[in-house]
Amino acid sequence: MNSTQRNARLPDSAIAMPAFIEKLSAFEQLNFVLTNRIPRRALTRFMGWYSRLEIPWLTRLSIAVWKRFAPDLDFSESTQDSFSSIHACFTRELRPGARTIDKREHIIVSPCDAVVGAHGVIDDGVVHQIKGFPYHIDELISDAALCQQLKDGVYVTLRLKSSMYHRFHAPCDADVSEVLYLSGDTWNVNPITLKRIEKLFCRNERAVVKLQLDDGSFIVLVPVAAILVASMRFHCLPDALNLGSVFPYRNKCQAHYAKGDEMGYFEHGSTIVAFAPRGFTLHGEISEGQVIRMGSALMNRPGKANLSTTTS
Repeated sequence: MNSTQRNARLPDSAIAMPAFIEKLSAFEQLNFVLTNRIPRRALTRFMGWYSRLEIPWLTRLSIAVWKRFAPDLDFSESTQDSFSSIHACFTRELRPGARTIDKREHIIVSPCDAVVGAHGVIDDGVVHQIKGFPYHIDELISDAALCQQLKDGVYVTLRLKSSMYHRFHAPCDADVSEVLYLSGDTWNVNPITLKRIEKLFCRNERAVVKLQLDDGSFIVLVPVAAILVASMRFHCLPDALNLGSVFPYRNKCQAHYAKGDEMGYFEHGSTIVAFAPRGFTLHGEISEGQVIRMGSALMNRPGKANLSTTTS
């Protein structure tokens, strides 16, 4: 059993909160308990069933309740403003032209709408899920050869809030030949939980997607599932990756994407961690807490014009 599998099976009681973390507010404590100290996998499976119920009044009521907790939920950019089910709302599509794709050759764009989290230079394989909470990319990606290539590159964490657009797109022209699926838990991935649970991304269900660029370089996207969202759909695979998956460890495929092409979607909000090897740099305007839109500049390719300095 590897370190990732061991982490995924640790009981809640075995996960310690570091002593230097500041005491959370009463609201944060309540949020943490309500979204984590519950039967996470059972609730996630229930939500998968519930979200597909096509009962008009129940869907309208559920969305109204959702808006009370996520007042920034906005359908003005969606192709529709009424939905047959909660699932249809979660996975809604954007109307044409709602996002502008940065077409500059040297730019790698954000694959999704997100809030920028921890980011910067990978320090001999070590990155952070939040300040003071390091983890090694071996534990997240579970591919020693790939991690060796990434050990001194750059990374950026992209958190999709529940109210955001949940589809993810190709950050550049690229080929995908494999999706590595890693089973795990369904911890919440919000900042409150990131402050309390070490190596959280390494514990949760996730996929690893290597995108091969035309010049021989590559980038890696790691979509991480979470509570209520342990289901990821990749258009290059015949079925969804979820808690009930019996997929092989490595799912072979053959797909080519142009920058901005849709690759798949989460069934609720979650996180994508993007990695690139040495030579790539983060776009100079990237900052923690920034809301970034799919198609906006995220990284700069090596050996291209107008490169910006990496920030952290």
